[in-house]
Amino acid sequence: QVQLVESGGGFVQPGGSLRLSCRASGFTLANYTVGWFRQVSGKGRERVSCSSSDRGTNYADAVKGRYTISRDNAKNTVYLQINNLKPEDTADYYCVADQDYTPHVLCGMKFAGIDYWGRGTRVIVSS
Repeated sequence: QVQLVESGGGFVQPGGSLRLSCRASGFTLANYTVGWFRQVSGKGRERVSCSSSDRGTNYADAVKGRYTISRDNAKNTVYLQINNLKPEDTADYYCVADQDYTPHVLCGMKFAGIDYWGRGTRVIVSS
């Protein structure tokens, strides 16, 4: 079955850290541009970061310096490390993968135009 499954979300206090994981099955993630989006309840989905092995990485301005996207091809998994969490980071986080787009293009896409996306993992940052 072809799918992306996110995990690692949860409840964390401000200043804490989380590492979100997104495991792919049914296809080889190494051949894809990957990314993370997030959506606050009642608001639109926004890009967080997109990356490919040969065409670079980008981050939204709001997360630069605190978020790091990475991947482990042996585990067919992409990660999002989030440090110094803030209440405004509270959102559902989704990973995406597409075989054709550059990171810049992928981060500007709607999900309907992307090859694969997961169901999300929720992050709640609160004291």
